[in-house]
Amino acid sequence: MFGAVGHFLRLFKIARTLARHDAMFPLDLLAMPPALRTSLGVLTVFNRRQINAPIPPGERLARALEELGPTFIKLGQALATRPDIVNAEVAEALTRLQDRLPPFPGAEARAIIEDELGQPVEALFTQFDDNAVAAASIAQVHKAVTIDGLKVAVKVLRPGVREAFRRDLGTFFWFARLMESHVPDTRRLRPIKVAETFAEMVVLEMDLRYEAAAGSELRENMAGEHGFRIPRVHWPTTSERILTTEWIDGTPLGDRAALEALGIDMRALATVLVRVFLLQVMRDGFFHADLHQGNLFVDTDGNLVAVDFGIMGRLDRKSRRYLAEILRGFHTGDYRRIAEVHFEAGYVPRGKNVGTFAQALRAIGEPIAGRPVRDISFGKLLAQLFQITATFEMRTQPQLLLLQKTMVMAEGLAMYMDPEINMWEVSPPVVQAWLADNMGPDAYLRESAEAALSLLRSMPLIAEELERRADALTADGVRLHPESTRQIGETQGRFLQTQTLALWTIAALLLLLIMILD
Repeated sequence: MFGAVGHFLRLFKIARTLARHDAMFPLDLLAMPPALRTSLGVLTVFNRRQINAPIPPGERLARALEELGPTFIKLGQALATRPDIVNAEVAEALTRLQDRLPPFPGAEARAIIEDELGQPVEALFTQFDDNAVAAASIAQVHKAVTIDGLKVAVKVLRPGVREAFRRDLGTFFWFARLMESHVPDTRRLRPIKVAETFAEMVVLEMDLRYEAAAGSELRENMAGEHGFRIPRVHWPTTSERILTTEWIDGTPLGDRAALEALGIDMRALATVLVRVFLLQVMRDGFFHADLHQGNLFVDTDGNLVAVDFGIMGRLDRKSRRYLAEILRGFHTGDYRRIAEVHFEAGYVPRGKNVGTFAQALRAIGEPIAGRPVRDISFGKLLAQLFQITATFEMRTQPQLLLLQKTMVMAEGLAMYMDPEINMWEVSPPVVQAWLADNMGPDAYLRESAEAALSLLRSMPLIAEELERRADALTADGVRLHPESTRQIGETQGRFLQTQTLALWTIAALLLLLIMILD
């Protein structure tokens, strides 16, 4: 009971801050239980701030979240990917949430480094600047030079940040359980799952080794891509609370005037951004999900450089295939196929009508039919698609929502660099190449062969499981006549032999077909 009281008091403090910024509307959007909503309303009525100049709701909410601190800044970033929970305008405003906090003293950063790495800072770096070059809600960055002479950026986790997140996450889970238990309309939004996803994201960001691994993987994937690069991780000085990467001598993407003065071709830079983003999404299924001007630089060679790998997105092959088919369906006007893809993917409950869903999709697609392709936004198209989720009781797909949010950010950045860029002209080479590799006859045969071989490899495990269950039945007192046991064993053996032979035959035929087609 005390835990519930503690969480309610924490919720009251949150509501009081929201009230000061006239940003209580998220509580209405979440259909909070009336008794709880009334209690918070009464308790916060005297905290409401009179705002003279009209400020959009999303901006008011962003300011409140910034005041509430690190956990809520990250929560705002997560909500920016959920226009189904807030609305599209609020989600867009939250993408501009400022993740900046005053830096903590350099002496504290040195103490954390020495505690983590077990050596004095002087033994690790010949130079270490105590003044942070950037400070955010979770960590701050210092410039340094390693013992072997490499200029690096040293990211240090903020003191006390783990404890703050742990406390706030407890309240989030309590509130999510409250919503699912008492507000049936919120179950479709899966608040507990949202809290779990947010907690997983936070856990990953609290351990900088995961961010280092993400940066290393992205660098490996993007190796050889002209005009784009990822900083190398310096693993000897990287740990749970420390991340060290090579220092980027370059110009922030947000400083357009400086880039133009350097003679940077902004149009070519925009094309590079779109191409590498689509490669990350479609080819690799692993993409940088925090693309904003503060995380992108242009180095002295004119390369676009991405930093900060705390928020990354993943899409499995099936999700990428569904996404490609959906985009292709809108491009060709095949709304029936788009609807079928949603049912095949399990995004729409089977009890719904495919034809009716195709009709709803037509309502999205027809208004853009015949329009110049440069006027059609990938991100907004996906956003409109997600807006029909409530009508058809579609379960939330967090990975696709994160992609939609990142796609909107990538489009915005590309248009900032080149207002005339045409996403639908830049993307076909990447998308078509992926479709050819993953949706043609060769791809289906290859996947079938892989599935057959995978099942073949699992046959010994299946046999072991059958044997274990038989032993369990015997141990529990169910005993079979010896003759029955012998017959079951022979039948099982023949079954496994037949299955094995069939699988080997299927795999061999599929591989032969692939060799012929190649």
